[in-house]
Amino acid sequence: MIKEPVTNIPSVGDKTAEQLQLMNIEKVGDLLFHFPFRYDFHELKPLTEIAHDEVATIQGIVASQPHVQFYGRKKSRLTCTLTIGHVAVKAVFFNQNFLKDKLIPGEQVTLTGKWDERRLQITVHKYHPKGFEDQTIQPVYSTKGNITTNQLKKWISYSLKASLSEVEELLPEQYLKEYKIPGRQQAIREIHQPRSKVSLKHARRRWIYEELLLFQLKMQWIRKENKKRMEGLVKKYDEHQLNKFIQSLPFQLTNSQQRVLNEILTDLKSESRMSRLLQGDVGSGKTIIAAIALYATALSGQQGALMVPTEILAEQHAESLQSLLGDRLTIELLTGSIKGKKRREKLERLQNGEIDLLIGTHALIQNDTVFDQLGLIIIDEQHRFGVEQRKTLRDKGVTPDVLFMTATPIPRTLSITALGDMDVSTIDEMPSGRIPIETYWVKENMLERILNFMLKEIQNGHQAYVICPLIEESEQLDLSNAIEVYEQLQAWMPDSIKVGLMHGRLHPDEKEEVMRAYAENEIQVLVSTTVVEVGVNVPNATMMLIYGAERFGLAQLHQLRGRVGRGSNKSYCILMADPKTEQGRERMSVMTETTDGFELSEHDLKLRGPGDFFGKKQSGLPEFKVADLTEDYRALEVARKDAVRIIQDNLIEEPEYRVLKEMILSDPLIQERIFD
Repeated sequence: MIKEPVTNIPSVGDKTAEQLQLMNIEKVGDLLFHFPFRYDFHELKPLTEIAHDEVATIQGIVASQPHVQFYGRKKSRLTCTLTIGHVAVKAVFFNQNFLKDKLIPGEQVTLTGKWDERRLQITVHKYHPKGFEDQTIQPVYSTKGNITTNQLKKWISYSLKASLSEVEELLPEQYLKEYKIPGRQQAIREIHQPRSKVSLKHARRRWIYEELLLFQLKMQWIRKENKKRMEGLVKKYDEHQLNKFIQSLPFQLTNSQQRVLNEILTDLKSESRMSRLLQGDVGSGKTIIAAIALYATALSGQQGALMVPTEILAEQHAESLQSLLGDRLTIELLTGSIKGKKRREKLERLQNGEIDLLIGTHALIQNDTVFDQLGLIIIDEQHRFGVEQRKTLRDKGVTPDVLFMTATPIPRTLSITALGDMDVSTIDEMPSGRIPIETYWVKENMLERILNFMLKEIQNGHQAYVICPLIEESEQLDLSNAIEVYEQLQAWMPDSIKVGLMHGRLHPDEKEEVMRAYAENEIQVLVSTTVVEVGVNVPNATMMLIYGAERFGLAQLHQLRGRVGRGSNKSYCILMADPKTEQGRERMSVMTETTDGFELSEHDLKLRGPGDFFGKKQSGLPEFKVADLTEDYRALEVARKDAVRIIQDNLIEEPEYRVLKEMILSDPLIQERIFD
């Protein structure tokens, strides 16, 4: 029966079947998996325990003939008296005159509504049919078209009787026992017809685990299949020489950096092609890890490539890597502004294998950029490049290892879920001696004081950023707003202080020029839209003022704040904001309380939800029926651990995992997804 069309259910015709199809219900068994989206808990309470204005469910005997009063067009007021024990209670129903014939004196009724303790009156939202007292937990379903909740409940009830026994168990017995969760059939019954809050809780636990385990199994399956297809270039390098370089560094790696480095070096030495995300907060020391990995690659006789989103960032990386590795490797820079003979010579040397490491922008993916033996690609701020651009660079080598880097901390729950088919390494501690940025939240009436403080910082030889707010989705409005702030600051600051302007409408060359002037302290105050969010390293900048800070998400505010505090001087971030909502006020408070990007990303996830975190279109996050990524992160960790073991130990081929395996292989995600 489970695979029969819904038209086999009494009272479901072709037209109804079409409407059910809009809800992805085509077969009788589909009704079993159309879960309630919430529950109404109608707990019967004595009148003495109901608070004034509380929505409550009461039960009493109808003591008077109901009276209907009509007023206005299609408006009515139905009243009657109930007796509950020795108390007379007035029941008022608005626009429910059709209930008049159901309120029969002497019979018991159950009603839910808003309780008025002073008047001993209930304003009824819902009249419950007879026998309701046995079902105090009422499921609420989403419906489409003309289908009503009561019809849906009736058909689900039919499906439970007709087809529940055909539902196969997915999970081996050991999981049910270990996690104390009900079997699949029982969990389906309880989710639709819960006997109690406790039984519903256990059914929900079962579905949360099942949904997350299935998704994680698919991710692990994809990863395993990819690794089969992704034989990498094993990097055999002189470990003594690499360790000598690490020991020569003017600082010691943190425990977190050491752990992450070991993960990356293990990948480089393995036969499988690396696909790893290295995430770490601004200033956590990702660049040195990248440098060591690139040096190991060069020691193995292979070339490395580092791709970054902007020319000035490429130049800064080239400068820092030159100072670290210049006496050991041949390092070259390739950007769009390097043209003619100079460019041709570099490309020729690259193809001949004379360049160990090439650093650049999109110029790295041009057709004429040909490597001799590309072994490792590092893509910085990987979210700034499209899938196609990343793929083009990857195709420059035979099977190069790929390391993506990001300073946008991804909450653990999302990295486990959205990046389930990619390895994730996290630097979660800061190098010692780094001075935390002091963050303050102020109102606009303090602007004069803030500008005086900024002037003092500049007179002490430092620089400042002034960030203008996002205004709706209009780049034009953002621009005019930035120009206005720029003109005000120019008028306010002494002539000796140069104010610069940066915005998205500038030509890339003009942007580079403004940033270069700022980096060299030719500009002391840089007024900008959010285009500086990812970018240059200006250790001399010690202050940032963000106008309209309530308009930004926590992750973006944190990224912006990371532009200061890069030198040895104390730095400040001033959030000028007047949030109108509780959520907005909470965001500002959180920003002043912590500088930990991972802590902020978890807050952001709670406030905005997983879809908004990546942007719904590219998040790739599944729609779960019961599981919630922000609430169920512990279950997610357990599901991931179990999925890794099931796939790595090949348990999926065991007889008791048969149904799980069939479920995985039938999923379009497995059939269509390829390694990008």
